[in-house]
Amino acid sequence: MVAGSPPCSYRQAGVWRGLAVDLWNRVASLESLPYVVSEWPSVRQLLEASRVGRLDVAVGCINVSPDRLQRYRFSLPFQEDGLAVMVVKSRLDLGRSFLAALLTPTLLQLLGGYLLAIAGLTWLTLRLEAHTHPAQASRQSSLRHCSKVFQVLATGPGSNTIVTTIRGNGIVILAYLVRIVSASLLVGYLTVNVAGEIQGRSTGAIRSPADLRGLRVGVRSGTVSESLLKELNASSPGNRATIVPLASIRAGGDLLAERRIDALLGDNLQLSHLLLQEETKGFLPSLALEGIRPESQAFAFSPTLPEATADRIDQAISALKRSGVVSELRQQATTRGNPQAR
Repeated sequence: MVAGSPPCSYRQAGVWRGLAVDLWNRVASLESLPYVVSEWPSVRQLLEASRVGRLDVAVGCINVSPDRLQRYRFSLPFQEDGLAVMVVKSRLDLGRSFLAALLTPTLLQLLGGYLLAIAGLTWLTLRLEAHTHPAQASRQSSLRHCSKVFQVLATGPGSNTIVTTIRGNGIVILAYLVRIVSASLLVGYLTVNVAGEIQGRSTGAIRSPADLRGLRVGVRSGTVSESLLKELNASSPGNRATIVPLASIRAGGDLLAERRIDALLGDNLQLSHLLLQEETKGFLPSLALEGIRPESQAFAFSPTLPEATADRIDQAISALKRSGVVSELRQQATTRGNPQAR
């Protein structure tokens, strides 16, 4: 096993935990397979140890990529996952993005349309109710009365003080409908457009893996994520991504918070798990990209592992998938408040 890969495999108080660890424990229990755990520093070394027969089973959420499939022997896949990119934005930057997203022509048009509608209803109310109100002694009193009617129609409370006729009450009801419709439009706009724009701003200019070129990107050594960055660098004569090796995904989160890297590339599940951790002050992570190159994940077998034992492990994985155990373990790993998310 490889430590430092939550929620798949990690050590907590000296005890191995994680989705892949729990799955292996259930497989070994079902098939009565005794085993001894050894720790390896990286996925690459773990796979090489399985290839040369130094260990029988490599346990983890190991991506079954095409190049690995040619070199290593894998178990039945137990889940599928892709890569993701995590970036961070300070609270101050997020506030600026929010204000910039608010000051858009569409929002100003919605607000302006609402105010114009209320102004029109105010004028109509003053005309219909003119005979019920005494003439104003001065221009200032007239303006004060107009502003009062406008305020009442715009907010609602006090409508019984400005109208006495049936037609006047009809205007009040119409103003109420205008407020309801306008509020619905504004809430819908803020929910969809502004939230979407803030999310886009918070993820910077990263819209595809190619946008990682020129950035400092943290990855775990020997992973599919590192291979992806090397492919990007090899395919472009221009800007290259600076690959920053990480000891663990958590270490990558710390480097992001300290702005020592610009992005963190890793398994979607692992980065989603990292989002559940306690946020450091001023550390606002978000996933700029998800589902990059989805691949099956499995355990790796030694070539010398007896075929009968490999079949027993595969059958146990299949049974645990069918019974919903694997889905349950994955849900636990990505749910706030469970032990693995701490």
